[in-house]
Formats: sequence, structure tokens, C-alpha cells
Amino acid sequence: MTPATPTMPSSDTPRPSIDYAGLGDRLRAYRMGAGLQADDVAEQLGVSRAVVYRMEKGEIVKIDTLERLAALLGTSMASLLGVETEYYASALALFERMRQLEQGSDRILAHFEPISLLLTSDAYLGHLEQMLYEGLPATLLAAEAQQRRQEIARMLEVLQERRRYFEQRKPQIVSLVGLRELERFVLTGLVGRVDLPPELRAQRVQAACHEVLRMADLMDSEPWYVQVGLVDDAMPSATYQLLRGPRHSVLLHSPFRLGELPNVHNGIAMVTSSPEAVRLHEAMTHQLWSAACKGREGARRLRDLVARLEQMPPTTFRSSP
Repeated sequence: MTPATPTMPSSDTPRPSIDYAGLGDRLRAYRMGAGLQADDVAEQLGVSRAVVYRMEKGEIVKIDTLERLAALLGTSMASLLGVETEYYASALALFERMRQLEQGSDRILAHFEPISLLLTSDAYLGHLEQMLYEGLPATLLAAEAQQRRQEIARMLEVLQERRRYFEQRKPQIVSLVGLRELERFVLTGLVGRVDLPPELRAQRVQAACHEVLRMADLMDSEPWYVQVGLVDDAMPSATYQLLRGPRHSVLLHSPFRLGELPNVHNGIAMVTSSPEAVRLHEAMTHQLWSAACKGREGARRLRDLVARLEQMPPTTFRSSP
């Protein structure tokens, strides 16, 4: 059931009911995205760190405090209150918000490239860390590069928490995977940039193949909480995730990528409980799913994809087996 959307108060209307627990979650996500500690927020507001933590745990917040918080965190009152749509310019903030929402979700419909991080192998986060460091622009100043590295470390912590919770609770996930995107994934390899030494590039291609074969194993075994569908058609250019739980029905749109040549620095993500947005994306997901290749047939196609790659002649970035 979609939670009631809070509205802004006016001088001649009674103060509306606000979901303070949800507000606290968003406050924490925006704070992390802004690179601020609780002490930083407390100092700016003239309160104690304990007060900030209580607000993030769902304590009632005064409207004038919310206005100051929104300005401090670089967002709007509407986004902080979760009025229809929340906007995130920080991948770290988005990943934290995803973690919060996934913890209360029973069903997840996902389209991420090459596949939802929740379904990757235990080794994937290590590869992702390498890719993110490799992708840092060489023109960054030392202080900015250090700040980026610290942000990457915090992202990986949040992503690890998301994976850990998924393995513990096992909400049902339906993952749509574009076959064309997978082909590009295995041809490129798990790299943050393409100008790597040939031997290293070949290792990263093999790592990508390993992830595809893991996906094939999932499709073969068909665990009760995982469904994967291969779509041999053009996929939506923006990745998205639909999350349903007892208290929410939410759509998440993300420009950030965690596959080959990842992007965690440029883009604006959104989270919305708009019934129309949720309904349209659910309808599109069901349409794509109905035409998708599933189960053992899908697993066979993935293994064929890897086999074709292994039979390709060496290139400038792959050494011969």
C-alpha cells in the first residue's frame, strides 16, 4: 500500500501528519551524500550530536529546523519530506536510501546493468572497488582525489550492507537483464578504464565471464526468491528498481552504473511513490518479463555467450588462453 503523501503546512490549515521515521531515513541519506558527519550537522544547527541521531531515528522535527536542514544538505523541503519525489545527486545518498527501502521490501523488480548488485558474486565488490579507483579522473587535485576515495570506501560499506541484508532476509527479486548489455559487459570486462595492460584486461574479462556464469547457475537452479529474465531487445536507457513492502510501493530511477566502466559521480537519481510512475513501470516490467528468456533456456544462452567469447581470437586487450 502506498503511504500517504505529506503536504506542506500553511498558516490557515492544520499541520499535516508526517512520517517521521521516513523523514529520518531520508535525512541520514542526504547527510551521507553531502559528506557530513552528525557532528557537522549538529554544529550548523546549534544542537547536540545526540539530537541529530534522534532526528534520524524518527523523532519529531520542527518545520523551521527542517528548512535549515534542507538548506544545509542541499536539497528541498519536498524531497526531505518525501513529497511524491526525492532527488539524489549523490550516489552514496542513493545507495543508502536503497538500503533503507530494501530492508522494508518483500518484492523487488529490478533492471540494472549488467544485473542487480544483489545477485553478483562475493568477489564482485572487490572488482568494483578496483574499477572505481581506476575510473578516477587523472586531473583531480590531491585533496579532491582523497575525498573521492573516502566516498568510494563509504559507498562500498553501504553496498556490502545491502548484499548482507538481502542474503539474510531473501526478499523476492525479479531481475531483468538485457542480452546486448551482457555482451558488452563480457567484451569490455570489469574495468574502470579501457587502457589497461593486455594481461590485466584479459583477467578482468574472465572476471566478467565468471559473473555471467554465476547468473547462468542462478537461472538453472531457480532459487525460490530469485527470478532472472534475459531480454533480447533494447532495454530502457535508465536503470530502475520497483520496491514493494507492507508500508511502501516505490520506484527508484538511477543514472549510476556499477558494471563495466562504472559511474558513481555524475547524474541525478530519483525515488518516487507516485502511483502513476509505479504503475507504468510495473506494466513495462511485466511486458518485458513475458517476452524474456528464463530458466534453463536462459542459462544455456548465457553459457553459449561465454563460450563464443572464449573462442574469439586474441585482441589488443586479450591474451590468448
